[in-house]
Amino acid sequence: MKVIALKGEVRDGLGKSSTKKVRNEGKVPCVIYGKGENNHFTVYQADFKHLIFTPNTYLVKIEVGAMNKLAKVQDIQFHPVSEDIIHADFLEVDADNEISIPIPVKIVGSAPGVRGGGKLQLKIKKLLVSGLIANLPEFIEVNIDELEIGKSVKVKDISVNNLTLLDSENNSIVSCIVTRAAKSAAGAEGEEEEGNAEAAEDAAAE
Repeated sequence: MKVIALKGEVRDGLGKSSTKKVRNEGKVPCVIYGKGENNHFTVYQADFKHLIFTPNTYLVKIEVGAMNKLAKVQDIQFHPVSEDIIHADFLEVDADNEISIPIPVKIVGSAPGVRGGGKLQLKIKKLLVSGLIANLPEFIEVNIDELEIGKSVKVKDISVNNLTLLDSENNSIVSCIVTRAAKSAAGAEGEEEEGNAEAAEDAAAE
């Protein structure tokens, strides 16, 4: 898994007035915890762009003064109107202990259900896994080569080496659903076959 560097500044005050000042400067109040004491710091709002507003998942190398720690994003709070980040929590991690983290799903293969007129529906974009940092992939492949219309690939249908999947095993990751066009085509075909059958019966009766 890739690591993104995030440089911050030590935060001195923790009250409301200090928080307001920080945000007015275009910075986000942050905290990292998990080992030892909590460390409060600030990071410019713009520096979160490649970490948060992306379908990918990254670990974070946080650099604040002499502090240099590896962490994962634990929680992000957004403003309800502007959608600006108003607070960020980070959890310190290390190579010797397993962590839980969401990993993006990558669909691979060609579904026969799609070739038959169905449509793919991705229901889970990221799978929650537990494992050592060294074993964390950038994405988890989900193969759809045998996915038919009306069927799904579920969590229990896949496995990833050295990782534990934490989502419910019966959750559907991707499904192949029937489209309206396919339903209409099937209905028209059925009516045509029925009409042909009735015509054949009438001809036989004559």
